[in-house]
Amino acid sequence: MNILITGGASGLGRATAEAVEKEGWRPLVVDVRDPDQRFDHVTADLADRGEAERAVRELAERAGGLDGVVTAAGIDACGRLEDVPADDWERVVKVNLLGTASVIRAALPYLKHTRGKVITCASTLGLRPLSDASAYSASKFGVVGLTRALAVELRGEVGVTLLIPGGMRTSFFDGRPEQYKPGPEAGLNDPADVAQTVVFALRQPAGCEVRELVVCPSTETSWP
Repeated sequence: MNILITGGASGLGRATAEAVEKEGWRPLVVDVRDPDQRFDHVTADLADRGEAERAVRELAERAGGLDGVVTAAGIDACGRLEDVPADDWERVVKVNLLGTASVIRAALPYLKHTRGKVITCASTLGLRPLSDASAYSASKFGVVGLTRALAVELRGEVGVTLLIPGGMRTSFFDGRPEQYKPGPEAGLNDPADVAQTVVFALRQPAGCEVRELVVCPSTETSWP
């Protein structure tokens, strides 16, 4: 199977690409940075709809189609709404929500042909917001709504799964002020473990769908 993965250069995206490869499937990576060179990839800024669409089409044509799409790319801009520069705040929404929509839209012709699957990556903060995370929560609440709407819109044509992960041990928290970094008591998940839940959803036969998956550390403070 050909599985396109956004954000595949690091974090959950990279862990998913590695898990897909172990299954004997073909990972196709889209990221603003160069990923592991063993993966077929295209660099693109998902905040730019044209770049996102071009990347999807290029990888799909190169691979001869798509069987699945995993939208794992995501960024954040921590701080109170009044303190985060407007451009930074809006970029979070462009990458996390609008970029997800752009990738899926471009992939649909290929996925409808194969009765493939879409797995979007929201967050526990897309269900329960926290202070100083308005951009991230707004974008992830949007991903939740988008995915649930697509599950209705595409039923019988393309499988749709909403992944809602809690905190993971990735570079996502690098470079933040200490107040926005999880403490040692957080017990974050290994992204490789979360990636296995993505593989589980992708393995399901056409017509059998995992609609939603919440995967978080047992000590997750943003769930429930």
